[in-house]
Amino acid sequence: MSKTTIKVNNNGSLKISGEFEIVDKNGEAYDLGGRDVVTLCRCGLSANKPFCDGAHRNHFEHDAVAFALPPKKV
Repeated sequence: MSKTTIKVNNNGSLKISGEFEIVDKNGEAYDLGGRDVVTLCRCGLSANKPFCDGAHRNHFEHDAVAFALPPKKV
């Protein structure tokens, strides 16, 4: 089993690679057509949501730099 990786792209999508499944609000799996890499929309402009179609170009800015979250609340 390959490790699932989610990469936050600058000014754009989330790139998911590895072994994964994407399900809708009812738990039904999307047919990914055999893909092991997909990109998910973060900007809300894609005509193919939840997948990215590149519509964010020049409309979405985010510098994807990792940081630590505050400690988990207990």
